Amino acid sequence: MKTKINSVLILAVAFSTASFTKIEKKMIKTSESQINWTGKKVLGKHHGTIDFKEGALQFDGDVLIGGEFVVDMTSIKVTDLEGDSKGQLEGHLNSDDFFGVANYETATLKITNVEKTASGYSAVADLTIKEQTHPVEFDLIINGDTATTTFQVNRTKYGVRYGSGSFFDNLGDNTISDNFTLYVTLKF
Repeated sequence: MKTKINSVLILAVAFSTASFTKIEKKMIKTSESQINWTGKKVLGKHHGTIDFKEGALQFDGDVLIGGEFVVDMTSIKVTDLEGDSKGQLEGHLNSDDFFGVANYETATLKITNVEKTASGYSAVADLTIKEQTHPVEFDLIINGDTATTTFQVNRTKYGVRYGSGSFFDNLGDNTISDNFTLYVTLKF
């Protein structure tokens, strides 16, 4: 009898707790959110931006529990060059040597696991570029209606191998780092 009462009590507490939680999807403001990128090579680096197409963070009360984002790969811009050099690099990044945006117009990121930390959240997400999906890990800081993170992506996992010293020999000064860095600011 005591076991039956304890089981009923546990179920009642579980159901009452579940009824007080509120799952909320907070859409990002794409015009105010930004992705800045840095790609490095032996003799320097380049910087640029990529735009969000859409995205949302998901909260249980005030606790982050997930999120999904779509990135407009056709929006890749180079911000450290001007004129012909800028146009040439943007064209090359859009080409099949890199992101093949004619065939792969979007990339996606879906948060699959989130843990609260002392300074914010530790997240694991599935990143899909060129229809290839691999996990990435990052720390996310939320301050009011803004979330920020910085993380690296190994481009070769997504079939972007142009100029990679991991796949080609004798590149010398033309070697491009396998990793690029994303600096992300989300406004919601």
